[in-house]
Amino acid sequence: MRKHYDFAKMKGKRNPYLKALKQPVTMRLDKQTVAYFKSLAAELGMPYQNLINLYLRDCVLNGKKLTLKWAS
Repeated sequence: MRKHYDFAKMKGKRNPYLKALKQPVTMRLDKQTVAYFKSLAAELGMPYQNLINLYLRDCVLNGKKLTLKWAS
């Protein structure tokens, strides 16, 4: 490998899809839910935010819907 590379001559382009890849979102989750995903993520060796994203993406791809029944 060379000791020095001249990147000034390169005409690199930024990824045009970069902003569409991930969107920062603030969510308020209860402590037990966060603890669950953190412990599961630690077992898998990945960040818990990525694990939550994968779980939610699976819900979207499989069309899972939550059924809520409120007590009257």
